[in-house]
Amino acid sequence: MDMFKFQESMYSLIVETSTNLPKDVRRAIKGAKARENAGTRSAMSLATITNNITMADDNVSPICQDTGLPTFKIKTPVGVNQLEIAEAVRNALVLATKAGKLRPNAVDSLTGENSGDNLGEGLPVIKFEQWDKDYIDARLILKGGGCENKNIQYSLPCELEGLGKAGRDLDGIRKCIMHSVYQAQGQGCSAGFIGVGIGGDRSSGYDLAKAQLFRSNDDVNPNEDLRKLEEYVMEHANELGIGTMGFGGETTLLGCKIGVMHRLPASFFVSVAYNCWAFRRLGVKVNPETGEINEWLYQEGEKIDFALEDKQAEQETAAASEAAVEGPREVVLEAPITEEKIRELKVGDVVRINGRMYTGRDAIHKHLSENDSPIDLDGQIIYHCGPVMLKDDEGKWHVKAAGPTTSIREEPYQGDIMKRFGIRAVIGKGGMGPKTLAALEEHGGVYLNAIGGAAQYYADCIKSVDGVNFTEFGIPEAMWHLSVEGFTAVVTMDSHGNSLHKDVQQTSLEKLAKFKETVFK
Repeated sequence: MDMFKFQESMYSLIVETSTNLPKDVRRAIKGAKARENAGTRSAMSLATITNNITMADDNVSPICQDTGLPTFKIKTPVGVNQLEIAEAVRNALVLATKAGKLRPNAVDSLTGENSGDNLGEGLPVIKFEQWDKDYIDARLILKGGGCENKNIQYSLPCELEGLGKAGRDLDGIRKCIMHSVYQAQGQGCSAGFIGVGIGGDRSSGYDLAKAQLFRSNDDVNPNEDLRKLEEYVMEHANELGIGTMGFGGETTLLGCKIGVMHRLPASFFVSVAYNCWAFRRLGVKVNPETGEINEWLYQEGEKIDFALEDKQAEQETAAASEAAVEGPREVVLEAPITEEKIRELKVGDVVRINGRMYTGRDAIHKHLSENDSPIDLDGQIIYHCGPVMLKDDEGKWHVKAAGPTTSIREEPYQGDIMKRFGIRAVIGKGGMGPKTLAALEEHGGVYLNAIGGAAQYYADCIKSVDGVNFTEFGIPEAMWHLSVEGFTAVVTMDSHGNSLHKDVQQTSLEKLAKFKETVFK
């Protein structure tokens, strides 16, 4: 096989997976958009999401800044050299990272050092299988950390919040799956997709769950019991009211696929792999002699071109911006922000930010909890974001993708850091917990929820990169100084003790409990 040509094919697979959502995912998102009530925060979020998909198409840039952990499933005919294939895949990953199609995401678990090229111990994940067909089937999923963190595994029998006892039967499995959707809330960038693995051991169960994400969202399960269970979950999970980004709404789940395998008598695991709306999964059939792509997979049916709906999306965004606040009010923030200005904001307000903000993720928060800040953060805005960055020939940095990361990871640090350095606003996704909420009330701070996965939409709001600190932490973890214009987010935690995330979690738990007495057979 021409390995150079095969490497080119793998590079194309990586770029397309990162930048171009497959047809089945687009159809699911269009369906969610049609179901949502106009003028709601969820409608505004979906309008931003579809706009972001169009921008990623046009720019051939990452849909989400967290380009995930590359996981390949490759089937090869007998006689194909899998060692050479693995080497070509690694080379293609390095080139795609250098071109800004992937964010460098491979971090040494002991030292915290980022390799810078997405290669590392055990990375990328490549799962080979030999088969008797005459072509190579190569599939890739890019699953980000925010949704990966919402994966969950149950050991039956167990007690589930809101649902009671789940036994070792189909009804117990049903309860586990419904609970898995509830526990993800908006932190996994809902509305999402789930793959479920029934049986196996702890590791093979998760492998089976993730394997379900390689199925088409439109397929029909050949196992009648599982088909009925998939349909049940799709019907009733959307009654939980969690909605897009956890803002409340009509669509919480976009897809559910379930697989089963045998297990040990003593073990009964139900494993759930949660995937965000930015469901980046594609595949190709490759000629084993030439290395060229013969066919792209997941291309059945209509492809939704959201560019044709841009005008309608803009109108919906404008309408939702007004409907989401108390009255037709739009709040503009520019740092440094006073405590008085922050105290005026309430949950539900739509905020547009102009001027300076600073990125800060896990490494920055840990550092600031123990050290002084290199810059004055009094009255400033921190953005939970690990952008995709490229440096041009003149040494100037450019933002290629810049959506929010899941904020709950910073819960141990956030409140203390805000009070210590005078930070007034934090932007992220998925909300934060009681410690941060108490600090917002005491200090006079606000949490702003940006739209998860909308990395192109927010990158377009960033007009310049004015500096950077802590590049030694790696590009995603560095503190980038950004000048923004029209950066839109929603107040979901205010300085008066109110939290939309807490409210949605409570109401969705109440709705979950109504499925306690249902018996699925």
